[in-house]
Amino acid sequence: QVQLIESGGGLVQAGGSLRLSCAVSGGTLDYHVMGWFRQALGEECKFVAVVNWIGDRTDYVDSVKGQFTISRDNATNTAYLQMNNLKPEETAAYYCAAGMAYGTLPQTPGVYPYWGQGTQVTVSS
Repeated sequence: QVQLIESGGGLVQAGGSLRLSCAVSGGTLDYHVMGWFRQALGEECKFVAVVNWIGDRTDYVDSVKGQFTISRDNATNTAYLQMNNLKPEETAAYYCAAGMAYGTLPQTPGVYPYWGQGTQVTVSS
């Protein structure tokens, strides 16, 4: 049974950085895109970033462009989200997800059948 396991969350001061990891265990997800989403308390789950299978195409929500970087290492079945210059309003549970996208870079959570358990990111002011 394939599982996605996130790590790297924590408490950071505003302006700080964190690197989230998403490891695929129990199998492989070949040809799947990997996405990151976040959900703040009381809000819906929102798209953050996505990377294609090869790792040469990415997309981001406008608010994190130039601030976050998504990447993946297929040799280790791991995806990453480097987050710089974090802001208090970016406090949320961050989730990685995987799905087949057939050439697209989907931003809709419903497209992704595989999800991790989430890792909390708290940014203090």
